[in-house]
Formats: sequence, C-alpha cells, structure tokens
Amino acid sequence: MLVTILILAVVAVFGPAEQTLGSNVRVVYLHGAWVLTAELAFALAGGVGLLGLFTSRKGFHRWSAALGRTAILFWITYIPLSLWAMETNWNGLFLAEPRFRLALTFAVVGLLLQIGLWIINLDWLTSLANLIFIVVLQVGLSAAPYVMHPPPSPIFRSGDWRIIGFFVGLNVLTWIAAYFLTLVFLPPRPNTP
Repeated sequence: MLVTILILAVVAVFGPAEQTLGSNVRVVYLHGAWVLTAELAFALAGGVGLLGLFTSRKGFHRWSAALGRTAILFWITYIPLSLWAMETNWNGLFLAEPRFRLALTFAVVGLLLQIGLWIINLDWLTSLANLIFIVVLQVGLSAAPYVMHPPPSPIFRSGDWRIIGFFVGLNVLTWIAAYFLTLVFLPPRPNTP
C-alpha cells in the first residue's frame, strides 16, 4: 500500500498542466482521485453490506466493515487535499464553501460512526449503517450547490485525452492503494469448528 501511495505521489507531480490552473491543477487531480476513491469505497461498503443483510453471510459483513473504514480514511485525508487545492488555486481558504462544509460534516460524522461501529461490533449494524451512510452522503452531495467547485466532470468534458488518461490512471492507482488498505482493515475470519 505504501509503495502504491509513493508511486501515486510521484505520478501526481508529473500530471499535465491545464490552461486555466496551470501546474496547480495537479493538486486538483489528486484531490479528485482521492474523493472519488472515498465515494467508491463508501458505495462498495454499502453495497456489500446490503448483500450481507440479505444473505447473512459473514464475509459480506467483514468486507463492508473494512470498506467503510477505508472509505472514511480516504474521506478524512481528502480534506487536507481540498484545503491545499483551495490555497493553490483560489489563493486562500473559503471554508464556507457549501461542498467543503458538507465534506467536513461527513468526515466528522463518518469518523464517529466508524469508531462506534468498531466498538459495538455487530455485523448487521455495520452493514446497515454503511448502506445508510452512502445513501445520505449521495443525497447531500446531490443537493449541495456548486459555488467554487466546477460542475461535475470538468476533466472528462475537457476533451483533452492527456488529462483524461492521466486522471483515470491516477484513479486506478488510488483504487489499488484503497484495496490494500481495505485488506489491512479486513477483520479476521471467525474460527469455525
């Protein structure tokens, strides 16, 4: 996992510059890949949790717990990347920006939720909470206005295949790092006689 993150950091330094933001866009690429990875991990935690609720298979619950923990770690660490992107591209911090406030709120709530789920340690509750969390997060994100953020998918609408390819590659590296982190968080299989 650490090797993947090191590769990711080196690759991010060499990202293609963009016309408006210049080389500062590299922070935005990393910030975007990081938050998309967190959202994907939250979605997988909820989806696998839903499978666990319907099938009562412990393996699904274990993966839901691990993915939820991975997701919140990526979400929390995306906050400093967001601040860095603000500083480099807006020349200051706009902490009242609606999408940033929403991200910060979900970071605090998500962290407390994951700590509580870890302490309580009930499979069905973890799976259900992860499912509810991603639904509420997506509803919140869909309702949050775009003030300083561009509308969704400016990279893919750019038409610049260098930028698109680089961003996709950065996402793949981030997903690999998330996979390794999920393995770290994966609870051991219970011993069965």
